[in-house]
Amino acid sequence: MARTREFDTEAAVSRAMELFWSRGYEATSVRDLTQHLGIGQGSLYAAFGDKDGLYQAALEHYRSTLAAEALDTLRSGADARSAIRTMLVERVRLAVADAGRGCLAVNAACERLPSDAATRRTVRDMQDASRDALAEVLRIAVERGELTSEQDPDTLAAFLVTFLNGLLVSSKITPDARALEPLVEVALAALR
Repeated sequence: MARTREFDTEAAVSRAMELFWSRGYEATSVRDLTQHLGIGQGSLYAAFGDKDGLYQAALEHYRSTLAAEALDTLRSGADARSAIRTMLVERVRLAVADAGRGCLAVNAACERLPSDAATRRTVRDMQDASRDALAEVLRIAVERGELTSEQDPDTLAAFLVTFLNGLLVSSKITPDARALEPLVEVALAALR
């Protein structure tokens, strides 16, 4: 008779996400995970396969929660500049929290690529979703007359995602929102 799982896997994934986010993949051992989650090693392997399986689940959780919130913020803005500013500033503030833990997706890209194809796919999907959401906001802004149509919305969106990635890496080096937030205004100057 198979034993029933004695822990909440969703809560475990959320807690693992926090641990991976603050420490990184390589610096987080299976022992660290089992202690932090309050589960046995056998339970971790039964539920997630291995450390990498739990890491992939943590990245997916990040994508469906925090990354999704950023896209919702972007889509709910009154005007394009304000919506993009709010999204970028919120991402900076989240990244500088906890002594500059950065962004889990960007951290994953810096730490795990190019050798980890699953992480590459997940991070690329998050990047693509951000770029697509930004392009949609920019196209609507052009239709409303908020922006001129002289620049391609897809190219501008790709620039903003690239800028955000760099900003999030910088947040690990300089975990100070007051130092990083003025850079958002420089990026917004590209929106005409």
